[in-house]
Amino acid sequence: MQTRNTYHSALIGIHWLTVVLIAAAYALIEFRGIFPKGTGAHDLMKTWHFMLGLTVLALLLARIPLRLAFRAPPTTPEPPVWQERLAGAMHLALYAFLVVMPILGWLTLSAKGTPIPFFGLELPVLLSPDKGLAKNLEGIHEWIGNLGYWLIGLHSAAALFHHYVLRDDTLRRMGFKRKPAKRLGRSLEATRS
Repeated sequence: MQTRNTYHSALIGIHWLTVVLIAAAYALIEFRGIFPKGTGAHDLMKTWHFMLGLTVLALLLARIPLRLAFRAPPTTPEPPVWQERLAGAMHLALYAFLVVMPILGWLTLSAKGTPIPFFGLELPVLLSPDKGLAKNLEGIHEWIGNLGYWLIGLHSAAALFHHYVLRDDTLRRMGFKRKPAKRLGRSLEATRS
């Protein structure tokens, strides 16, 4: 249920699950070099990178209709129009990133003639094998992946800036609700009675 000050709980859950999956996908591809190319561990890390990327795409496909159905709660205090437009552009860039990256990965594997694994399933190949195209797609995928570090970093920095400097509720709107903690003194008094 959406309250006045927070996003819908499903959107909050999908947002934070996406954060975890993207962090894991980046970690897997960055640290695969620990293992020699062609080893089972190296290949396993790449496979998990592919599967997590495709999971992010699946989550985004669930997220978009939810986002359209449940409007963003207003920020309190209300920011200037230029900040709202900049935030909208950033969200659009992040959504584009979340769509383009997994699709580019899928296209790259297709052009390499490699099976596309997805948790025990093999997804359909989207292109005929073409090594030159695969190399170009992989380069674009890597370039956009590097751009993703900047997008994610700016998004995170903006959220923290709003929370700690502007002291508005931008970050709290995407947080999980918590029950207020009972004060220890009151709890002790209740047990003595």
